[in-house]
Amino acid sequence: MATLDEITARALAALIPPPRLRLSEWIEANIVLPEGVSAQPGPVRLWPFQREIADAIGDPLIERVTLVKPVRVGFTTLLTSALASFVANEPAPILCLLPAEADCRDYMVSDVEPIFAATPAVARALSDDREDGERNTLLSRRFPGGSLKVVAARAPRNLRRHNARVLFIDEADGMEATAEGSPILLAERRTLSFPDRKIVLGSTPVHEATSHVLRAWAASDQRIFEVPCPDCGAFAEITWEQIVWDEGRPETARWRCPHCAAEISERHKPEMVEAGHWRATRPEVEGHAGFRLNALVSLHANAAWPKLVAEFLAVKDDPLTLQTFVNTILAQGWRGEGDELDEDSLAGRAEGWGLDRLPEEVLALTAGCDVQHDRLEITLTGWAEDGTAFILGHEVIWGAWDAPETWAELDGLLRQSFAHALGGRLGIDAAAVDAGDGTTMQAVTAFCTPRTRRKVLAIKGAPGNRPPIERAGSRTKTGARLWIVGVDTLKTQLFTRLAREGLVRFSADLPAVWFEQLASERAVVRYRRGQPVRSFERIPGRRAEALDCTIYAFAARQIVNIDWHRRRAELAGKVAPARPAPVLHSNWMKRQ
Repeated sequence: MATLDEITARALAALIPPPRLRLSEWIEANIVLPEGVSAQPGPVRLWPFQREIADAIGDPLIERVTLVKPVRVGFTTLLTSALASFVANEPAPILCLLPAEADCRDYMVSDVEPIFAATPAVARALSDDREDGERNTLLSRRFPGGSLKVVAARAPRNLRRHNARVLFIDEADGMEATAEGSPILLAERRTLSFPDRKIVLGSTPVHEATSHVLRAWAASDQRIFEVPCPDCGAFAEITWEQIVWDEGRPETARWRCPHCAAEISERHKPEMVEAGHWRATRPEVEGHAGFRLNALVSLHANAAWPKLVAEFLAVKDDPLTLQTFVNTILAQGWRGEGDELDEDSLAGRAEGWGLDRLPEEVLALTAGCDVQHDRLEITLTGWAEDGTAFILGHEVIWGAWDAPETWAELDGLLRQSFAHALGGRLGIDAAAVDAGDGTTMQAVTAFCTPRTRRKVLAIKGAPGNRPPIERAGSRTKTGARLWIVGVDTLKTQLFTRLAREGLVRFSADLPAVWFEQLASERAVVRYRRGQPVRSFERIPGRRAEALDCTIYAFAARQIVNIDWHRRRAELAGKVAPARPAPVLHSNWMKRQ
């Protein structure tokens, strides 16, 4: 028979809840990745650097978690697993903020629904069987004790309608200020009524001066992931500056320990990462855990040091592709180059070729046309296979914008072909004509619409973080199609290229005023509606036709697809090699 003390002990044990699992432990015990979502389906096994991030998200004493992240570190799976944990263990109003509507739909369809359905602990959370009769939608789901809303940052009205205790913000640096202000601040305000709120913000950084995630990380306890050196045992963060390799041999990539200078090969990385830990560099900050990670510690097969070095060598000479590497692999913000251009320096690079004889490297040709009320201005730009831009010449067609003869002269220019150094002649592959002026828009679209098959496009510039060129979702009142050009994106690319000699080359035939107009704007960072925005502003007293025309020619390049080998052979007067006949593998096609 049990003693009184034993009975009392059992009664007290029954009243004490079992110890709560850390979020990392719960994820590994419950979350299942289905086929199609992961290359390695089955129960989730977190990488060592993911565990503390997960535990911080699940820690009730930590209000904010910020993650500066690269690609290839499994953040989306971690985010979805954390969502599942809140649904199963702490049901509450949950809000997920992503940059655009398409991102929201893709996230729900590609990640949330498959992972939730494959995980028994949360499988019923997205069920359509609602006893109260409320209707679930793709981006709005209710479950016992809470709800899940996935909303786009571009639609601030979505944020007005929802309060949330748990807020997840993914790809914050892809979010722009709306008419109502910063979508990130608007979303955070929806959590103010909850004293136990949780805000998780993660993003790959873009521009250092305007990065939301870098600004948030600066306010955190700033944790970095350190690994032990196999030789000396000292802990250090693996950074790109410490990755070395033999000249021209990326397969020899290795890490040089900053403490003992030992060079450690890739094969040691798994054991180093397994023994690694996070260190807070500002431990005095409480309630805000900030994590900064790069892809050098990722155990993903495509994040091996030799592969990353090979990627770097392929992009290092082009600032446009180098920025992608810096952002997505090193998780660093890009520092803008060439924020203000020097016209004299640019003019000093002029070379002795032009439209009368195209350089041998030029294998494609685009035109950008700026429409003024009394003239059309056109810059002709050549393109080499390696991406180098050749500014070949600038033409001005004088005449009223609504005069048929003005547009007839432009048509004649766009139909011209030019003598090439290889012996043949090169015509214009694509042209972009500015239709942004409401007065001239109808005349521009009337000119471009019947010439669309020749890739003569009516375009309209739009500021902000947009693709270089995208088709508009609607037509003009006359039914004509407009192509929307991300002018700030293209200006950033152009300014970055111009800061490095050799990526944009100039003909000596360009007049001095052209270089003055090319350098007519400068990049600035201004605060708009509470958040920093990088944009371009006109230098007082300068005209910008040359800059606009160049940007439009760069935009036209986006729609040109060239078979470089064939084009080179055609210009040299040689018979282009015949394309190999397609090989049929279908058994159905072999039937008699």
